[in-house]
Amino acid sequence: MRKASSLGLLSRMSFENFSMNGFRPHEEQTLRQAFRRAREFAEHPEGWLILLGSYGCGKTHLAAAIANYCLERGHPSLFVVVPDLLDHLRSTYSPGSSISYDERFESILEAPLLILDDLGTQQATPWAQEKLYQLFNHRYNARLPTVITSNRMLEQIDMRLRSRMADPELCQIYRILTRDFRGSGHGDQLSSLHLYADKSFQSFDRRPELPKEEQQNLKEVLAVAEGFANDPQKWLVLMGEHGCGKTHLAAAIANRCVDNGRPVVFKEVPELLDHLRATYRPDSPVTYDQLFEAVRGAPLLILDDLGTESASPWAQEKLHQIFNRRYAARLATVITMRKTIEEIDPHLASRMLDVSLCTICAILAPGYHSAHLAQRRPKKRRKN
Repeated sequence: MRKASSLGLLSRMSFENFSMNGFRPHEEQTLRQAFRRAREFAEHPEGWLILLGSYGCGKTHLAAAIANYCLERGHPSLFVVVPDLLDHLRSTYSPGSSISYDERFESILEAPLLILDDLGTQQATPWAQEKLYQLFNHRYNARLPTVITSNRMLEQIDMRLRSRMADPELCQIYRILTRDFRGSGHGDQLSSLHLYADKSFQSFDRRPELPKEEQQNLKEVLAVAEGFANDPQKWLVLMGEHGCGKTHLAAAIANRCVDNGRPVVFKEVPELLDHLRATYRPDSPVTYDQLFEAVRGAPLLILDDLGTESASPWAQEKLHQIFNRRYAARLATVITMRKTIEEIDPHLASRMLDVSLCTICAILAPGYHSAHLAQRRPKKRRKN
Protein backbone atom coordinates (compact mmCIF):
# COMPACT_ATOMS: atom_id res chain seq x y z
CA MET A 1 0.00 0.00 0.00
CA ARG A 2 2.87 2.38 0.79
CA LYS A 3 4.42 1.80 -2.63
CA ALA A 4 1.07 2.36 -4.31
CA SER A 5 0.49 5.57 -2.33
CA SER A 6 3.10 7.50 -4.42
CA LEU A 7 4.26 9.31 -1.26
CA GLY A 8 7.95 8.67 -1.90
CA LEU A 9 10.06 11.07 0.17
CA LEU A 10 6.91 12.44 1.80
CA SER A 11 6.65 9.20 3.78
CA ARG A 12 8.69 10.91 6.52
CA MET A 13 6.06 13.58 7.08
CA SER A 14 3.86 13.01 10.11
CA PHE A 15 1.77 14.92 12.61
CA GLU A 16 4.51 14.37 15.20
CA ASN A 17 7.23 16.17 13.20
CA PHE A 18 5.01 19.00 11.98
CA SER A 19 6.61 22.21 13.25
CA MET A 20 4.86 25.45 14.17
CA ASN A 21 8.00 27.23 15.35
CA GLY A 22 9.04 30.54 13.84
CA PHE A 23 5.56 31.85 13.13
CA ARG A 24 3.82 34.87 14.61
CA PRO A 25 1.13 34.15 17.23
CA HIS A 26 -1.79 34.79 14.86
CA GLU A 27 -0.12 32.66 12.16
CA GLU A 28 0.41 29.83 14.64
CA GLN A 29 -3.28 29.98 15.51
CA THR A 30 -4.38 29.29 11.92
CA LEU A 31 -1.82 26.48 11.69
CA ARG A 32 -3.14 24.89 14.87
CA GLN A 33 -6.69 24.99 13.52
CA ALA A 34 -5.62 23.34 10.26
CA PHE A 35 -3.48 20.81 12.17
CA ARG A 36 -6.37 19.87 14.45
CA ARG A 37 -8.78 19.40 11.54
CA ALA A 38 -6.24 17.39 9.52
CA ARG A 39 -5.71 15.10 12.53
CA GLU A 40 -9.46 14.63 12.93
CA PHE A 41 -9.82 13.87 9.21
CA ALA A 42 -7.04 11.26 9.41
CA GLU A 43 -8.91 9.52 12.25
CA HIS A 44 -12.18 9.49 10.30
CA PRO A 45 -11.59 10.21 6.58
CA GLU A 46 -15.00 11.31 5.41
CA GLY A 47 -16.01 14.08 3.01
CA TRP A 48 -13.51 16.50 1.51
CA LEU A 49 -10.84 18.51 3.33
CA ILE A 50 -9.46 21.53 1.44
CA LEU A 51 -6.30 23.28 2.66
CA LEU A 52 -5.54 26.66 1.07
CA GLY A 53 -2.45 28.77 1.71
CA SER A 54 0.66 30.33 0.23
CA TYR A 55 3.78 28.45 -0.81
CA GLY A 56 5.51 26.70 2.09
CA CYS A 57 2.83 27.27 4.73
CA GLY A 58 2.69 23.58 5.69
CA LYS A 59 -0.37 22.37 3.80
CA THR A 60 1.52 19.65 1.86
CA HIS A 61 3.04 18.36 5.11
CA LEU A 62 -0.42 18.08 6.66
CA ALA A 63 -1.82 16.35 3.58
CA ALA A 64 1.08 13.86 3.55
CA ALA A 65 0.68 13.33 7.30
CA ILE A 66 -2.96 12.33 6.71
CA ALA A 67 -1.89 9.79 4.09
CA ASN A 68 0.89 8.35 6.27
CA TYR A 69 -1.41 8.11 9.29
CA CYS A 70 -4.03 6.23 7.29
CA LEU A 71 -1.45 3.89 5.76
CA GLU A 72 -0.07 2.99 9.19
CA ARG A 73 -3.57 1.85 10.12
CA GLY A 74 -4.03 -0.24 7.01
CA HIS A 75 -6.20 2.20 5.04
CA PRO A 76 -5.12 2.60 1.36
CA SER A 77 -4.32 6.17 0.32
CA LEU A 78 -3.15 7.71 -2.94
CA PHE A 79 -1.10 10.94 -2.83
CA VAL A 80 -0.59 12.75 -6.16
CA VAL A 81 0.66 16.19 -7.18
CA VAL A 82 -1.87 17.48 -9.72
CA PRO A 83 0.60 18.31 -12.57
CA ASP A 84 2.23 14.87 -12.07
CA LEU A 85 -1.18 13.21 -12.13
CA LEU A 86 -1.92 14.71 -15.53
CA ASP A 87 1.54 13.73 -16.82
CA HIS A 88 0.93 10.13 -15.70
CA LEU A 89 -2.38 10.08 -17.56
CA ARG A 90 -0.76 11.47 -20.73
CA SER A 91 2.01 8.85 -20.53
CA THR A 92 -0.55 6.05 -20.93
CA TYR A 93 -1.06 7.14 -24.54
CA SER A 94 2.52 6.10 -25.30
CA PRO A 95 2.83 2.82 -27.27
CA GLY A 96 5.30 1.53 -24.65
CA SER A 97 3.03 2.16 -21.67
CA SER A 98 2.61 -0.87 -19.39
CA ILE A 99 -0.83 0.27 -18.27
CA SER A 100 -3.80 1.56 -20.22
CA TYR A 101 -5.32 4.99 -19.77
CA ASP A 102 -8.57 3.49 -18.48
CA GLU A 103 -6.78 1.40 -15.84
CA ARG A 104 -4.72 4.35 -14.60
CA PHE A 105 -7.65 6.78 -14.49
CA GLU A 106 -9.94 4.22 -12.82
CA SER A 107 -7.41 3.67 -10.02
CA ILE A 108 -7.44 7.40 -9.30
CA LEU A 109 -11.20 7.83 -9.62
CA GLU A 110 -11.89 5.02 -7.14
CA ALA A 111 -9.01 5.53 -4.67
CA PRO A 112 -10.39 4.93 -1.13
CA LEU A 113 -8.62 8.13 -0.05
CA LEU A 114 -7.26 10.50 -2.70
CA ILE A 115 -4.97 13.41 -1.83
CA LEU A 116 -4.51 16.00 -4.59
CA ASP A 117 -1.58 18.31 -3.87
CA ASP A 118 -0.97 21.70 -5.53
CA LEU A 119 -4.23 22.11 -7.42
CA GLY A 120 -3.92 25.19 -9.63
CA THR A 121 -0.25 24.71 -10.62
CA GLN A 122 -1.13 22.58 -13.67
CA GLN A 123 -1.23 23.88 -17.22
CA ALA A 124 -4.84 24.95 -17.80
CA THR A 125 -5.30 23.20 -21.16
CA PRO A 126 -8.81 22.11 -22.20
CA TRP A 127 -7.72 18.46 -21.86
CA ALA A 128 -6.36 19.00 -18.32
CA GLN A 129 -9.48 20.88 -17.25
CA GLU A 130 -11.69 18.10 -18.64
CA LYS A 131 -9.78 15.34 -16.80
CA LEU A 132 -9.88 17.22 -13.51
CA TYR A 133 -13.58 17.89 -13.90
CA GLN A 134 -14.26 14.20 -14.54
CA LEU A 135 -12.21 13.29 -11.46
CA PHE A 136 -13.86 15.87 -9.20
CA ASN A 137 -17.35 15.10 -10.47
CA HIS A 138 -16.98 11.35 -9.93
CA ARG A 139 -15.62 11.65 -6.40
CA TYR A 140 -18.19 14.33 -5.56
CA ASN A 141 -21.12 12.17 -6.67
CA ALA A 142 -19.71 9.08 -4.94
CA ARG A 143 -18.84 11.09 -1.78
CA LEU A 144 -15.35 9.56 -1.74
CA PRO A 145 -12.89 10.93 0.88
CA THR A 146 -10.62 13.50 -0.74
CA VAL A 147 -7.98 16.00 0.44
CA ILE A 148 -7.05 18.95 -1.77
CA THR A 149 -4.28 21.53 -1.28
CA SER A 150 -3.84 24.70 -3.32
CA ASN A 151 -1.99 28.01 -3.15
CA ARG A 152 -4.82 29.65 -5.09
CA MET A 153 -7.80 31.44 -3.65
CA LEU A 154 -11.05 29.57 -4.16
CA GLU A 155 -12.27 32.29 -6.57
CA GLN A 156 -9.26 31.60 -8.85
CA ILE A 157 -10.05 27.91 -9.34
CA ASP A 158 -12.01 26.69 -12.38
CA MET A 159 -15.71 27.27 -11.80
CA ARG A 160 -16.68 23.62 -12.36
CA LEU A 161 -14.20 22.41 -9.76
CA ARG A 162 -14.98 25.26 -7.38
CA SER A 163 -18.70 24.44 -7.36
CA ARG A 164 -17.85 20.99 -5.95
CA MET A 165 -15.32 22.31 -3.45
CA ALA A 166 -17.72 24.96 -2.13
CA ASP A 167 -20.46 22.50 -1.09
CA PRO A 168 -20.64 22.91 2.72
CA GLU A 169 -22.42 19.57 3.14
CA LEU A 170 -19.39 17.68 1.80
CA CYS A 171 -16.38 20.00 2.07
CA GLN A 172 -14.51 21.78 4.83
CA ILE A 173 -12.17 24.59 3.73
CA TYR A 174 -9.28 25.84 5.88
CA ARG A 175 -7.08 28.75 4.82
CA ILE A 176 -3.64 28.79 6.44
CA LEU A 177 -2.69 32.45 6.89
CA THR A 178 1.08 32.28 7.31
CA ARG A 179 4.25 33.38 5.63
CA ASP A 180 6.28 30.78 3.74
CA PHE A 181 8.52 29.12 6.37
CA ARG A 182 11.02 28.36 3.58
CA GLY A 183 11.35 32.06 2.85
CA SER A 184 9.81 32.00 -0.63
CA GLY A 185 6.45 33.62 0.00
CA HIS A 186 6.16 35.99 -2.92
CA GLY A 187 3.63 38.24 -1.21
CA ASP A 188 5.91 38.70 1.81
CA GLN A 189 8.94 39.36 -0.38
CA LEU A 190 7.03 41.97 -2.31
CA SER A 191 5.45 43.84 0.60
CA SER A 192 7.12 46.98 2.01
CA LEU A 193 5.10 46.93 5.21
CA HIS A 194 8.18 46.32 7.37
CA LEU A 195 9.23 49.91 6.58
CA TYR A 196 6.06 51.16 8.27
CA ALA A 197 5.99 48.85 11.28
CA ASP A 198 5.64 51.82 13.67
CA LYS A 199 2.52 53.20 11.96
CA SER A 200 -0.68 52.67 13.93
CA PHE A 201 -3.97 54.44 14.55
CA GLN A 202 -2.74 55.36 18.04
CA SER A 203 0.40 57.05 16.69
CA PHE A 204 -1.49 59.01 14.03
CA ASP A 205 -1.10 62.76 14.61
CA ARG A 206 -4.52 64.41 14.99
CA ARG A 207 -2.78 67.77 14.37
CA PRO A 208 -4.51 70.06 16.89
CA GLU A 209 -2.88 73.11 15.27
CA LEU A 210 -5.17 72.81 12.22
CA PRO A 211 -8.44 74.74 11.75
CA LYS A 212 -11.48 72.97 13.21
CA GLU A 213 -12.83 71.99 9.81
CA GLU A 214 -9.62 70.17 8.88
CA GLN A 215 -9.37 68.57 12.33
CA GLN A 216 -12.90 67.24 11.96
CA ASN A 217 -12.09 65.91 8.48
CA LEU A 218 -9.03 64.07 9.84
CA LYS A 219 -11.14 62.61 12.66
CA GLU A 220 -13.73 61.31 10.18
CA VAL A 221 -11.14 59.80 7.80
CA LEU A 222 -9.37 58.18 10.75
CA ALA A 223 -12.66 56.57 11.86
CA VAL A 224 -13.34 55.24 8.33
CA ALA A 225 -9.81 53.81 8.07
CA GLU A 226 -10.02 52.11 11.47
CA GLY A 227 -13.42 50.67 10.61
CA PHE A 228 -12.01 49.26 7.36
CA ALA A 229 -9.06 47.71 9.24
CA ASN A 230 -11.40 45.91 11.63
CA ASP A 231 -13.45 44.47 8.76
CA PRO A 232 -11.54 44.81 5.45
CA GLN A 233 -14.06 44.54 2.67
CA LYS A 234 -14.42 46.24 -0.71
CA TRP A 235 -12.18 49.23 -1.60
CA LEU A 236 -11.01 52.31 0.26
CA VAL A 237 -9.34 55.26 -1.51
CA LEU A 238 -7.42 57.86 0.53
CA MET A 239 -6.70 61.11 -1.33
CA GLY A 240 -4.66 64.11 -0.27
CA GLU A 241 -1.50 66.06 -0.88
CA HIS A 242 1.97 64.76 -0.08
CA GLY A 243 2.57 64.35 3.66
CA CYS A 244 -1.07 64.69 4.75
CA GLY A 245 -1.10 61.30 6.52
CA LYS A 246 -2.73 59.00 3.96
CA THR A 247 0.23 56.58 3.83
CA HIS A 248 0.30 56.47 7.64
CA LEU A 249 -3.37 55.48 7.69
CA ALA A 250 -2.88 52.87 4.94
CA ALA A 251 0.04 51.35 6.87
CA ALA A 252 -2.00 51.43 10.09
CA ILE A 253 -4.74 49.45 8.30
CA ALA A 254 -2.16 46.92 7.11
CA ASN A 255 -0.55 46.54 10.56
CA ARG A 256 -3.94 46.10 12.25
CA CYS A 257 -4.88 43.40 9.72
CA VAL A 258 -1.56 41.58 10.18
CA ASP A 259 -2.09 41.65 13.95
CA ASN A 260 -5.53 40.09 13.34
CA GLY A 261 -4.03 37.28 11.27
CA ARG A 262 -4.86 38.60 7.80
CA PRO A 263 -2.21 38.46 5.05
CA VAL A 264 -1.45 41.84 3.43
CA VAL A 265 0.60 43.05 0.47
CA PHE A 266 1.61 46.70 0.92
CA LYS A 267 3.54 48.34 -1.92
CA GLU A 268 4.19 51.71 -3.52
CA VAL A 269 2.91 51.54 -7.10
CA PRO A 270 6.17 52.59 -8.85
CA GLU A 271 8.14 49.98 -6.86
CA LEU A 272 5.54 47.33 -7.57
CA LEU A 273 5.97 47.86 -11.30
CA ASP A 274 9.78 47.78 -10.90
CA HIS A 275 9.50 44.41 -9.12
CA LEU A 276 7.36 43.02 -11.92
CA ARG A 277 9.83 44.22 -14.56
CA ALA A 278 12.70 42.61 -12.63
CA THR A 279 11.14 39.15 -13.03
CA TYR A 280 12.01 39.24 -16.74
CA ARG A 281 15.71 38.94 -15.88
CA PRO A 282 17.21 35.46 -16.44
CA ASP A 283 18.54 35.37 -12.85
CA SER A 284 15.21 36.31 -11.24
CA PRO A 285 14.45 33.91 -8.32
CA VAL A 286 10.71 34.20 -9.00
CA THR A 287 8.72 34.14 -12.21
CA TYR A 288 6.55 36.98 -13.44
CA ASP A 289 3.41 34.84 -13.14
CA GLN A 290 4.14 33.92 -9.51
CA LEU A 291 4.74 37.52 -8.45
CA PHE A 292 1.87 38.98 -10.45
CA GLU A 293 -0.55 36.40 -9.05
CA ALA A 294 0.62 37.18 -5.49
CA VAL A 295 -0.41 40.81 -6.12
CA ARG A 296 -3.65 40.29 -8.04
CA GLY A 297 -4.95 37.63 -5.66
CA ALA A 298 -3.76 39.06 -2.33
CA PRO A 299 -6.56 38.91 0.28
CA LEU A 300 -5.77 42.55 1.06
CA LEU A 301 -3.73 44.71 -1.32
CA ILE A 302 -2.61 48.23 -0.41
CA LEU A 303 -1.36 50.34 -3.33
CA ASP A 304 0.43 53.45 -2.10
CA ASP A 305 0.98 56.55 -4.27
CA LEU A 306 -1.08 55.61 -7.32
CA GLY A 307 -0.45 58.13 -10.07
CA THR A 308 3.28 58.64 -9.40
CA GLU A 309 4.30 55.74 -11.66
CA SER A 310 5.61 56.16 -15.20
CA ALA A 311 2.55 56.15 -17.46
CA SER A 312 3.99 53.74 -20.05
CA PRO A 313 1.60 51.48 -21.99
CA TRP A 314 3.08 48.45 -20.18
CA ALA A 315 2.54 50.02 -16.73
CA GLN A 316 -1.01 51.01 -17.62
CA GLU A 317 -1.75 47.49 -18.85
CA LYS A 318 -0.45 45.88 -15.62
CA LEU A 319 -2.48 48.25 -13.44
CA HIS A 320 -5.57 47.62 -15.57
CA GLN A 321 -5.15 43.88 -15.04
CA ILE A 322 -4.72 44.26 -11.28
CA PHE A 323 -7.71 46.58 -10.96
CA ASN A 324 -9.90 44.40 -13.19
CA ARG A 325 -9.21 41.20 -11.27
CA ARG A 326 -9.73 42.78 -7.87
CA TYR A 327 -12.82 44.66 -9.04
CA ALA A 328 -14.44 41.53 -10.48
CA ALA A 329 -13.57 39.40 -7.42
CA ARG A 330 -14.44 42.19 -4.94
CA LEU A 331 -11.09 41.70 -3.18
CA ALA A 332 -10.27 44.10 -0.34
CA THR A 333 -8.08 46.94 -1.62
CA VAL A 334 -6.73 50.23 -0.26
CA ILE A 335 -5.40 52.91 -2.61
CA THR A 336 -3.65 56.16 -1.72
CA MET A 337 -3.02 58.93 -4.24
CA ARG A 338 -2.19 62.60 -4.52
CA LYS A 339 -4.01 63.18 -7.79
CA THR A 340 -7.73 63.71 -8.06
CA ILE A 341 -9.93 61.07 -9.67
CA GLU A 342 -10.18 63.23 -12.80
CA GLU A 343 -6.38 63.09 -13.24
CA ILE A 344 -6.18 59.29 -13.01
CA ASP A 345 -6.34 56.90 -15.99
CA PRO A 346 -10.08 56.78 -16.88
CA HIS A 347 -10.08 52.96 -16.83
CA LEU A 348 -8.81 52.90 -13.23
CA ALA A 349 -11.01 55.83 -12.23
CA SER A 350 -14.15 54.04 -13.45
CA ARG A 351 -13.48 51.22 -10.96
CA MET A 352 -12.92 53.63 -8.07
CA LEU A 353 -16.07 55.59 -8.90
CA ASP A 354 -18.31 52.55 -8.37
CA VAL A 355 -20.01 53.61 -5.13
CA SER A 356 -21.27 50.06 -4.50
CA LEU A 357 -17.66 48.92 -4.13
CA CYS A 358 -15.50 51.90 -3.26
CA THR A 359 -15.38 54.50 -0.47
CA ILE A 360 -13.37 57.63 -1.31
CA CYS A 361 -12.00 59.79 1.51
CA ALA A 362 -10.34 63.12 0.74
CA ILE A 363 -7.97 64.44 3.42
CA LEU A 364 -8.33 68.24 3.48
CA ALA A 365 -5.34 68.88 5.76
CA PRO A 366 -2.18 70.21 4.11
CA GLY A 367 1.01 68.16 4.15
CA TYR A 368 3.02 68.24 7.38
CA HIS A 369 5.96 69.93 5.71
CA SER A 370 3.96 72.67 4.01
CA ALA A 371 2.01 73.31 7.22
CA HIS A 372 5.18 73.63 9.30
CA LEU A 373 6.73 75.95 6.73
CA ALA A 374 3.64 78.16 6.86
CA GLN A 375 3.89 78.33 10.65
CA ARG A 376 7.57 79.32 10.53
CA ARG A 377 7.14 81.87 7.76
CA PRO A 378 7.59 85.40 9.28
CA LYS A 379 4.53 87.61 9.15
CA LYS A 380 4.74 90.85 7.19
CA ARG A 381 4.72 93.98 9.29
CA ARG A 382 2.06 96.53 8.62
CA LYS A 383 3.18 99.96 7.57
CA ASN A 384 2.10 102.80 9.83
